[in-house]
Amino acid sequence: MKYLVLVAFVAILGSLGSALYFMMQDGRNGRAKSSNMARALGFRVGFSILLFLCILGAWKMGWIQPTGIQAGQ
Repeated sequence: MKYLVLVAFVAILGSLGSALYFMMQDGRNGRAKSSNMARALGFRVGFSILLFLCILGAWKMGWIQPTGIQAGQ
């Protein structure tokens, strides 16, 4: 599970870096640049939501346990 989360974070950061590259790229065609950037940001948002849902599902199934301060203390 740890490796899956690590790979997901790397993919999210890679997508964010890709969007930054497309934003900073000096392209003659502004529409293509913004389309690529929007696609990369959309992938990042979608993948972040998927990661959150997977972590929530793993917690509900008992595969992972929360740690830290207990509720009510």
